[in-house]
Amino acid sequence: MLRKTLLASAVAAAMVASAAHAETLRWTRSADSLTMDPHSQNEGPTHAVNHQIFDTLIYQDMDVEYQPGLATEWFVHGDDPHIWVFKIREGVTFHEGQALTADDVVFSLDRARHEHADMRGLLTSIKEVRAEDDTTVHVETHEPNPLLPNNLTNLFIMSREWAEEHGVEEPQNYAAGEETHAVRNANGTGPFRVVSREPDVRTVFERNDDYWGIDHYPMEITALIFTPIESAATRVAALLSGEVDLLQETPVQDIERLANAPGLKNEQGAENRTIFLGVDLASAELRSADTDDNPFADRRVREAIDLAVDQGTIRTAVMRGNAQPAGMIAPPFVNGYSAELDQVIPSDLVRANELMAEAGYGDGFRVSLQCPNDRYVNDEQICQAVVSMLSRIGITVDLIAQTRSLHFAELARGEYDFYMLGWGVPTMDSEYVFNYLYHTKEGDRGSWNFTGYSDERVDELTVAMGQETDEETRNEMISEAWQIVHDEIVYIPIHHQMLTWSMRDDIDFKVQSENTPHFKYLKFND
Repeated sequence: MLRKTLLASAVAAAMVASAAHAETLRWTRSADSLTMDPHSQNEGPTHAVNHQIFDTLIYQDMDVEYQPGLATEWFVHGDDPHIWVFKIREGVTFHEGQALTADDVVFSLDRARHEHADMRGLLTSIKEVRAEDDTTVHVETHEPNPLLPNNLTNLFIMSREWAEEHGVEEPQNYAAGEETHAVRNANGTGPFRVVSREPDVRTVFERNDDYWGIDHYPMEITALIFTPIESAATRVAALLSGEVDLLQETPVQDIERLANAPGLKNEQGAENRTIFLGVDLASAELRSADTDDNPFADRRVREAIDLAVDQGTIRTAVMRGNAQPAGMIAPPFVNGYSAELDQVIPSDLVRANELMAEAGYGDGFRVSLQCPNDRYVNDEQICQAVVSMLSRIGITVDLIAQTRSLHFAELARGEYDFYMLGWGVPTMDSEYVFNYLYHTKEGDRGSWNFTGYSDERVDELTVAMGQETDEETRNEMISEAWQIVHDEIVYIPIHHQMLTWSMRDDIDFKVQSENTPHFKYLKFND
């Protein structure tokens, strides 16, 4: 939980500018940004691209420490605990020359609260955003919200003037497939400008030499070329041949090979992301099942699935040791994490089959599993392993693996009975998980809860943990909520994902646990 004001001078003191080795960096990963509209999608690869173009008021650096961005300081108003005050950095301009003012911040926060904005779930506590003057923004919340600054690290600031000029005052309706000027064009205040954009093919950026942080960060990259490559083998071949310089999310089967390749190296670390399975547990009947009811509605079936899915085997056989089996959807560095709840129960097929019989499904049933094939590390292979494991308890699974753009669009429309999802926690607090994944899907809350799960006490605790300022009381709320959803087996956790980035050995750039490379920090060694 953020408790202190950070000043821009702290960044300046900590960073040393160096442009002596300025050059082009060619970057690849499996997935492109879903959209360049900065408020449409709350999704990792989309944020990774937008962080190069736009700035946020506050951001998390390569050590995932909170740093001042377009806000130089922030604090709770001395006379009213419902108001957060943000002092806006002066002298900042957008790429097309518009001057940043507090009005742009007000516009951006209001735009991100629109019904089409996937970012709105982070801003549910906000009552009003207003500019007190050109450099001061007051954000008033319905109740005191100690987490508000944490929720702004992926909340990008747009130019009101630019948005109005191009008719994009409202965010893209991604689920409806809407196409707007903001989907393929961007005008931020960030370290890089967009030169050209071909979705899923190539995006070219150039260094913004007018960037407000040009003297605070290394900024050694003059041109950044992003080429998403879906095929793992092709990505690795591109790095080995020198066609690209940095590969994000190295395939686990190639980690050792690249570590030993001349001129290359790996950087590794734990990712802030948990991979899990979700089920529709609320509908009276499933769309894809061969039953006239909903087997997932029975907790015993969900427990049987949990016991049949062998996370340890997935770790060794699919992930080659590069994952940590999970019992909850929060990695260890998130506030509210419980080592006890994160314990994985060993696979037990005997008990799983007993539970299936007790629930009335001793003969099993058939259902479809929807899985992305280009979003998470070995996502399709994990789903293939799950298909095999569930067959041992009589569940015949038809695997449908497809590109993430289709997967997430269909998931957003609530079309899946059984699906894979991965979840990161950028706020580093459990409230984010409950707000998106467990709260009843209504209004701005529960926007990624496609299970239909609804519990009055969990909803009450979710709202309360976003308002409670006493740390001990708040942590008790979080603990109670985790125990409830853990006992109900709302989701089937698989593992906490590990990260490997592979790169030329003359590059100085470590893994960031949010899997968001801030390329303004990258250096080239002598």
